[in-house]
Amino acid sequence: MNLSNLKPAEGSVKSNKRIGRGQGSGRGGTSTRGHKGAKSRSGYSSKVGFEGGQMPLQRRVPKFGFKNINRVEYRGINLDVLQELADNHKLDTVNFETLRSHGLVAKKDRVKVLGRGELTAKLDVTVHAFTATAKAAIEKAGGSATIIA
Repeated sequence: MNLSNLKPAEGSVKSNKRIGRGQGSGRGGTSTRGHKGAKSRSGYSSKVGFEGGQMPLQRRVPKFGFKNINRVEYRGINLDVLQELADNHKLDTVNFETLRSHGLVAKKDRVKVLGRGELTAKLDVTVHAFTATAKAAIEKAGGSATIIA
C-alpha cells in the first residue's frame, strides 16, 4: 500500500453531488438544467412522441386501413395435424380440450379446422369452425364435424 492507491472506505463518500445549493457547490444557479425553456421549469414532463414543436412522426405519417374491433381470430389446425394426433395418440375424438392438452391451442383461442393434408382416421371433431374442404374430408373419412357455439 502506498499513497497512489489509497481510497476512502466504502460508503463514506457520497457519489452524487447535491444540486441547487449555491454557487460555491459548483452546481448552483441553474442547477444543471441549463438556461430557460420548458425543460428548465419545475413540473416539466414531456408528452409521448413530443418532438420539440416539430410535427410528431405519428401525425406526419399517412394513415390508412381499418381495424375491426369485432373481428374474431381463429387458431388454424390443419387436417394433417389431426391425422398425426390420431396416429400418435390413438384418438377417435378430437375436441378443444384434447387440442389444449397436447399444447396446440391456448385457453382463450378459438379453433378452426383447415383443409391442408389428408385425413384417413375416423374422427369426431368438435371445434369452433371448419372450412368447407376440411368438413368434407372429415365426413368422407367417416367422422363427424361438430361446431361449438
